[in-house]
Amino acid sequence: MEQRHLGRTGLRVSRIGLGTLTWGRDTDEHDAADLLKTFWEAGGTLVDTADVYGNGESEYLLGRLMEGLVPRRDLVLSTKAGSVPDPDRRFDGSRGHLLAALDASLARLGTDYVDVWHIHAFDPQTPLEETLQALDLAVSSGRVRYAGVSNFCGWQLAKAGTWQLAAPGTRTRLASTQMEYSLLQRGVEREVLPAALDLGIGMLPSSPLGRGVLTGKYRGNALPPDSRGASDHLSPFVEPYLDDTASRIVDAVSTAADGLAVTPLQVALAWVRDRPGVAAPVVGARTAQQLTAALSVEALSLPDEICRALDDVSAPVHRYPDHDWSTL
Repeated sequence: MEQRHLGRTGLRVSRIGLGTLTWGRDTDEHDAADLLKTFWEAGGTLVDTADVYGNGESEYLLGRLMEGLVPRRDLVLSTKAGSVPDPDRRFDGSRGHLLAALDASLARLGTDYVDVWHIHAFDPQTPLEETLQALDLAVSSGRVRYAGVSNFCGWQLAKAGTWQLAAPGTRTRLASTQMEYSLLQRGVEREVLPAALDLGIGMLPSSPLGRGVLTGKYRGNALPPDSRGASDHLSPFVEPYLDDTASRIVDAVSTAADGLAVTPLQVALAWVRDRPGVAAPVVGARTAQQLTAALSVEALSLPDEICRALDDVSAPVHRYPDHDWSTL
């Protein structure tokens, strides 16, 4: 699999990443082992998790699999901290919480460092410089090699990235930002992606298949019994992308796939993989068969005319101040 630099750093990652959101909850150890082995054998390196995935079970399971199945040195391990199960405070970006969460993640993963550590979300109740200092301390201690953020809006990412660049050699530059990005969710193109491109921060798109909707499995109001849309706890995650707007985009993706003799999954994933600023979409497959289908996109590059057609049908409405005011 082709390798790309993560932002403006020397770290290289596979241009498709493996997500582990459901590991330890919906994905058991046997299936997780098949997924990890399939990914590794295809040349994949970037594996993404978080301390809250499966209430820590995702990290624990990944750590167990690294003991004997896949060498730790072959993986670029990414995890996140900052989300908390508190209805009154969903995110805790305090230095104390983040560093304690990192130690707990390392223990579950069975490793003494992670390659990329992300702040899971912006915490408005903690000064940003305190949150970012946790990244600096984690890197300087050797527990983290590269740092990033996740789910930061445009001004938050720009402020964080600029703050880190203001004291080179003392603060750790942001290597990446992980955000939802697909043909069904292009909101990051408004301000987040331009900020990332300007600051040299690599984009790691999550849900690059529109939470599974872009595979076409829900066309015609279908609801496969083994799909996330039919799951009690994941159906609310899929529901927002089952509207008429999404249906038109899915139809366009399917038409493009028919013309290229490939699958809608391959078209949707190739589109987001090759967007400017993207380092590696993170794919969360349920089975090794699904993952193999996603990894087959390695051989596909979409023709320019297909990309333009998909851009047009999925274009979000961006007006003032994103466009030149004199043209409005």
